[in-house]
Amino acid sequence: MLGLSANNGTIAATPHEPADFVGTTTPFASHAIYFVVTDRFVNGDPSNDHRHQGGAHPTFDIPVHGPNGQTANIGYLGGDFKGVLENAGYIRGMGFGAVWITPIVDNPDQAFTGGDPVKWGSTLTDHGKSGYHGYWGINFYRVDEHLPSKHLDYAQFTHGMHAAGLKVVQDIVLNHGSPAFSMPVKQPQFGQIFDANGKLIADEDNLPPWKLDPVKHPLQRFYNAWPDLAQLSNNNDQNPAVLKYFVGAYLKWIGEGADAFRIDTMNHMSTRFWAKFAAAIHAKHPGFFMFGEAFDSNVDNLGKYTWKSGGSMSLLDFPLKDAMRKVFEHPHSDFGTLQAALYLTNGPYANPYRLVTFYDNHDMKRLDASDNGFIDANNFLFTARGIPAIYYGSEIGFERGKGEHQGNRNYFGQKRIDAASKSPIYQHLKRIAQLREHTPALQRGLMLVEHMKGDQAAFYRVLQHNGTHQIALVLLNKADEAADFNVTQYLQAGDWKAAMGGNDVAVPAHGVLHATVPAHGVRVYLLNAVARQPDLVAALTHLMNERGHPSGVYTH
Repeated sequence: MLGLSANNGTIAATPHEPADFVGTTTPFASHAIYFVVTDRFVNGDPSNDHRHQGGAHPTFDIPVHGPNGQTANIGYLGGDFKGVLENAGYIRGMGFGAVWITPIVDNPDQAFTGGDPVKWGSTLTDHGKSGYHGYWGINFYRVDEHLPSKHLDYAQFTHGMHAAGLKVVQDIVLNHGSPAFSMPVKQPQFGQIFDANGKLIADEDNLPPWKLDPVKHPLQRFYNAWPDLAQLSNNNDQNPAVLKYFVGAYLKWIGEGADAFRIDTMNHMSTRFWAKFAAAIHAKHPGFFMFGEAFDSNVDNLGKYTWKSGGSMSLLDFPLKDAMRKVFEHPHSDFGTLQAALYLTNGPYANPYRLVTFYDNHDMKRLDASDNGFIDANNFLFTARGIPAIYYGSEIGFERGKGEHQGNRNYFGQKRIDAASKSPIYQHLKRIAQLREHTPALQRGLMLVEHMKGDQAAFYRVLQHNGTHQIALVLLNKADEAADFNVTQYLQAGDWKAAMGGNDVAVPAHGVLHATVPAHGVRVYLLNAVARQPDLVAALTHLMNERGHPSGVYTH
């Protein structure tokens, strides 16, 4: 296979293939992901806002007031499919190949009257909150009425996104439905689940889980008899009917154009359940990409979901996220903090290169960094191993440092999108994301660290697979002044092309690649050749032999 480098040079191929050096062959690894909370992105169609929905418990525009005039919101604000589709060019133009949207399924039509009151900065508090976010499903076969427009249902939306060059990552929930108990008076739809025909198949009946009686009441068999998150219903992963219901629902959305799934609260259900779910999806759609949220930074608790026994899933990389925040929120921090979190050999994962990497999202505080901190974070995120995901607004440092009920999910809007190109964060993100988009080694290559210490990082990404031969050398500098790099380790002789900044460098045998990297800058050099340098080949061979868990389980 031939490909183009970022500097339009062809990638060399040879008649007789040398050994494979590849991090992942997963096709989705080619696509950086832009994540939007759909309701909070852009209101493309005010006619679907349902501003008067909810009666005595309205659901639209419910502000949460904080200090110094700050506000968050727990009501719907109007974002919809049209708002995302009309800005597909904006997202694609930054270098993203996929858009992850929040759940599309039907949510309750009222604000929740149970639970604990929402206060500024509170977590897992839902009193007075609406299902604007989509995670309170009541019918997983129907689209929530706030999202589609005339002539723009879900299938038409995904078709439009594909036409714009973007894959659709659909956020899905299987662990829970809507808030199910603690209401002063039972509200319609809460704690209930309906099938594709609108028939009620599950009802917690406003009872706390420990009072459920599935023997006497069949509608309570869908749920576990113990609480999980706040007052949310807790679906019983031991009940075959639960698996059947969700497999059917999510096969429906694949049939309407979903290209991948992000799975919410994966670690709240058993690996046996996920293995069955993955098998059912892959029986109809082999290779369909799925990554889960196991909200846990303990790597010993995470790897099991990536093995065959857990469905061979990918994951959001929480341990690397923690390391990134330690490094990029704090000037003069140590790049070496990141190296330990990469788990490039004998780590807990079946394949670390398939993980989705990120530094913040809707369930935590946004990155609390300076503009330079965001620039440095993105330079690393888009050149290191994994599939990068960026939360909407991070391209301009939107609501930095804010948690869920402090503005983390505030409305973005068309005006901010139209002005985004003025932000230095946006400008640098676009450059590095587009470089990754056109550089196969940065998408799928092995990662070999030359050094990561202090304000400097130097590493190789090497892809040698199916006729593609590309070696990328990445140099990162997060200091406030320019830094000189002199690279000799693993350095192969040849004509290294400057893919980002600097000049081309001809490296002789046993030579040195010297480069000056500007403050908060990045240099990337490409050598489109088969790896032959002895220490490089030896190191890459070691990475290939130990790229997955010592159990020997490896997922491409």
